[in-house]
Amino acid sequence: MKVEKNNVVALIYSLSIPDAEGEVDVVEVVSEDDPMYFIQGISGLPEGFESQIEGLSAGDTFEFTVTAEEGYGEYDEEAVVELPKAVFQTDDVNQDELLQIGNIIPMTNEDGERMHGQVVEIKDDIVLMNFNHPLAGKEMFFSGQIISVRPATAEEISHGHVHGTGGVHHH
Repeated sequence: MKVEKNNVVALIYSLSIPDAEGEVDVVEVVSEDDPMYFIQGISGLPEGFESQIEGLSAGDTFEFTVTAEEGYGEYDEEAVVELPKAVFQTDDVNQDELLQIGNIIPMTNEDGERMHGQVVEIKDDIVLMNFNHPLAGKEMFFSGQIISVRPATAEEISHGHVHGTGGVHHH
């Protein structure tokens, strides 16, 4: 079986990105004791990733680069915004713990879309948040191996994620 739309793929990989000096840093490793499972075509992975592994079979290895455009887009200066501190006030949250530089905070924009912002700077009544994806503007180098490929069930496709091994367990 090959990696193609609506097949469940299990794979391992290491992801490297060049840092500011152009040195390559490994930022993520998915190993054989806990492979990543997803449904090709609805994985939520960058398009550039899916297109590169399309047609591979179990046991095949891969090495490729995904450009920023094919990955998480270019870094957008306008995605760094100042928000009033009041936005972060809720009864069940300790604001001082929440607002630490570097924290990633899930938020909802005015269109109701969920986004994750990283706290960049905290001023008296303003918080500077960066809503760029951490890998925005970065070229990503993947190397890895396909572990297994199987057809997704109709239920998996309708739910949009893998069930069973490596997937979401519904209780």
